[in-house]
Amino acid sequence: MKAVTETTKEDRSGKWIGTSYGFEISHNVIAAHFEYRLARIISKKITRLERENLECSTLADGATLASGAGERLIPEDPDPIRTCFERDRDRILHSTSFRRLAGKTQVFIFPSDHQRTRLTHALEVSQVARAISQGIGLNNSLTEAIALGHDCGHGPGGHASEDAFSQFMPDSFDHAVWGADHSLASLNLCKETLDGIRNHSWSRPQPATPEGVVVSLADRIAYCAHDLEDAMKSGVVNPNDIPASVASMAGTSRSEHLRFLINDVIATVQNTGVVGLSPQASEVLSDLRLFNYENIYMRPESVAQSVSVIQLLKQLVEYFIFNPIKTGNRLSENIKAGSDEAIVNAVEFTSGMTDRFAFQKAVELLGYDIGKLPIGIDINKTV
Repeated sequence: MKAVTETTKEDRSGKWIGTSYGFEISHNVIAAHFEYRLARIISKKITRLERENLECSTLADGATLASGAGERLIPEDPDPIRTCFERDRDRILHSTSFRRLAGKTQVFIFPSDHQRTRLTHALEVSQVARAISQGIGLNNSLTEAIALGHDCGHGPGGHASEDAFSQFMPDSFDHAVWGADHSLASLNLCKETLDGIRNHSWSRPQPATPEGVVVSLADRIAYCAHDLEDAMKSGVVNPNDIPASVASMAGTSRSEHLRFLINDVIATVQNTGVVGLSPQASEVLSDLRLFNYENIYMRPESVAQSVSVIQLLKQLVEYFIFNPIKTGNRLSENIKAGSDEAIVNAVEFTSGMTDRFAFQKAVELLGYDIGKLPIGIDINKTV
């Protein structure tokens, strides 16, 4: 490989700076590329109202239409171009809560570069949900908004954080409800989007929209497939151990599992008009999830990891309950230590942390024993 010389570095830097303004094609057009090939289009500005009308004429009966929707806790004027659900999707995508998912556990704390984080999980759920939504004629923007936001209420350390935070909340801590009511509350999302996020878990009430139901299915389909793939690649499970009931019907790879289950949902809706799975596919998904539960989520190392996470987060929350000023909340000076308000404030602050930030704070504020941190943690890395 040719060595990079100072001359080539300067040349590359000069070219990069030289593109700052773009390239003048005519007196009123600046293009992004020097060798611009003129490609004329007949421009048409598609307004929000036209897009809403397009939904009315193309989406399936029963799909959630943006027209007539868009109810928010704080009323807002509609966007001239985007539908209300497109705005929700964009707000979630650019939110701090969504970005923090990159530093939160899916299955493995501080995974390798090739294993899932909570962020990549959300993106894969979005892909599965969009594939189903498009296949049955639902509102893809609403589907995507719910999928991207569905796990924004998760705390650090995976589902173990729910057990830790539930000890402080009178109605327990559910990441789905917390995401809709706390983590994403500042985005002022539409009620349909919040409903789908709040109720995406199968233990919750059914979502009010078919798009929300699609995301609840896509969530389970996605994590069952990709958690197994991560576990196989890391040597936690052997591909030969996959249940025959799964392998014979849906294969042994993530792509095969997704293809089988996505196609089944689409076919089931087309055949029955109900968003769900066929009995055969439901058994496959159930057997796959049970296999993952027994061999991945409940293996001794995972259980030990959960115990460590719960102990650490519980101590962090207790610290912030009696030191609310340390949460950095701009109103924390007026929060009385030990009060109910201090409890919510402490849980809100701790649940928003990434894994690394939470463990660093435990060492910094509590003098936490590094040897007791969950395996896989390197607190010396940059937050």
